[in-house]
Amino acid sequence: MTSARLLAGLATSAVLAGATLAAPPEPAHTGPGRVVVVQAAAPPGAEPVAAVPPPAAPAPPLPVATEPSPDERELAALLADLQRYGTLGPDEMRRELQTMTQTVARTRSDAMRVRLAVLHTLSRQSPQDDQRALQLLDAVAKANPGMPAMKQLAAVLHVQIAERVRAVRDEQAKSEAALQKLEALRAMERSLLRDRVRSGGGGGGAGSGGN
Repeated sequence: MTSARLLAGLATSAVLAGATLAAPPEPAHTGPGRVVVVQAAAPPGAEPVAAVPPPAAPAPPLPVATEPSPDERELAALLADLQRYGTLGPDEMRRELQTMTQTVARTRSDAMRVRLAVLHTLSRQSPQDDQRALQLLDAVAKANPGMPAMKQLAAVLHVQIAERVRAVRDEQAKSEAALQKLEALRAMERSLLRDRVRSGGGGGGAGSGGN
């Protein structure tokens, strides 16, 4: 009996010791509301397990440079020319206008028409230049088919030139009205002077006769 009890006690101790090693560590309370987890030590003879780093985030794709289309290159060249026209002198503007007029007569492309229209409205060598510019821009804006960006640019320029033409006409109308009022006042003044002269001349003649 004593040997059996001794063997049973040794077996129980071995089982409890194995359970103690396998059981997870209990959290140690170091104070109210704080819990410190004590990591269990690796058993003797066990190889350390290397930590596996998290997978790296994929790099964003690099932007791909796209080749501009022929329409985009044509529009960029047109905008560059329109900006350059604003820096030309009178002689350069005249030569550029003559050259572009001949070019439009040969090609009749929408971009060349816009160039010629802007040159007309910048030079304004005659009162008809703005009207010619409006006609050219109207033809480009209503062209079918046509580049949408080119048509939109022509429509914007058409509106700007039309507003300027309207403002000039309003100023001319005001100037003509003011001149008409001035002429009316001068005519009235001349009429009053004639009446005064006639009235004075008649009185003087009657006085001489009486004497």
